[in-house]
Amino acid sequence: MKSVTERFLTYIKHPTTSDESSHTIPSTRQQRLFADFLVEECIAIGLADASVDRHGYVMASLPATAPHAPSIGFIAHMDTSPDAVGEQIKPHIVHNYDGGIIPLNGISLTPEDFPELRQYIGETLITTDGTTLLGADDKAGIAEILTAVEYLAQHPEIPHGRIAIAFTPDEEIGRGADHFDLAKFRADFAYTIDGGKIGELEFENFNAAQAVIHITGRSVHPGTAKNTMVNAALIGTEIVSMLPEREIPSKTDGYEGFFHLCSFTGTVSEATLTYIIRDFHKETFENRKNLLKLIIERKNIQYPNAIQLEMHDQYYNMISQLSDRMEIIDLAKNAMEQCGIEPIIQPIRGGTDGARLSFLGLPCPNLFAGGHNFHGPYEYIPISSMEKAVQMLIKIAELSAALDFPKKL
Repeated sequence: MKSVTERFLTYIKHPTTSDESSHTIPSTRQQRLFADFLVEECIAIGLADASVDRHGYVMASLPATAPHAPSIGFIAHMDTSPDAVGEQIKPHIVHNYDGGIIPLNGISLTPEDFPELRQYIGETLITTDGTTLLGADDKAGIAEILTAVEYLAQHPEIPHGRIAIAFTPDEEIGRGADHFDLAKFRADFAYTIDGGKIGELEFENFNAAQAVIHITGRSVHPGTAKNTMVNAALIGTEIVSMLPEREIPSKTDGYEGFFHLCSFTGTVSEATLTYIIRDFHKETFENRKNLLKLIIERKNIQYPNAIQLEMHDQYYNMISQLSDRMEIIDLAKNAMEQCGIEPIIQPIRGGTDGARLSFLGLPCPNLFAGGHNFHGPYEYIPISSMEKAVQMLIKIAELSAALDFPKKL
């Protein structure tokens, strides 16, 4: 039986960066190649029904040893973030971490910058080499799921219901649930294994919208521009200045929402601003969107019809779908505690495939995968966190067989 570490180090060798500008499904061919590889991995541990569909979704299942028990799903995503280089990953293994600075290529992991490092003194860490991300988001989740399912397959004396697993493409660009086949998956409820540090248990997430602001200017020679030039780039800066300056990601935490300027390109002739809008509460989420609409309306009075706003909702807070299914949360919490893990119940300051799947009818909170500092070269993961995640998944399967869950399938 492969260890979770062996699996993880194998999986991060497969580059799977997603591409938001792509119109293919999945967005990159590399993800499809990894999907084919994972089907072989599933078959090798005895999941005979493993397959990949035309959209690149890998699904497989382990038959129940306790037929009365609910069918549980475990889900992770195959792609890595386009925010950082995801190819030619060269992991560094730090044995018996001493609590000091970890030098990498051109950068350093320091406990001053990342205080949570001090929690792992004496443990073995896997870091980047400083030039790429690591890929623990979410190849750690994939490795943990397959290691746990292989263990259950080899120990049929452990009672559990049918275990459904799925590995999705393009989660990092918000498309991970677009073509998820719920009928094929056939789970009563599920968990995404896509959280951060050990203990994270999340069933609240942001409400999310994207806004793209297009500005059309009028370019004339600056020497004769009085009362004639309309500078699109300057209009963009005016719009930015009208939004609350403290309601941005770097100045908010907890349940505080924000406006995040993702990109701003502009000249005198034209400019484009892309924002994401995030808030946990439905009312204030709507207020944020309405504020941006009002700003654009007022600017279009000042600069007649120069600005176009395209805004759409992306996903919603899953708590509205899980508040009457708290037994699913309690199951994960109890499993953690029985594995010696202290649950950390907190909101996700982001999104998850589980949020969209919950609104599609599959209750799906999020559990830790164990990594830190995702999406960049400071990413690392303690091996012990991955091992504990495997234990937790096995325990969830076992505990569910003894509880009276409503079955819908």
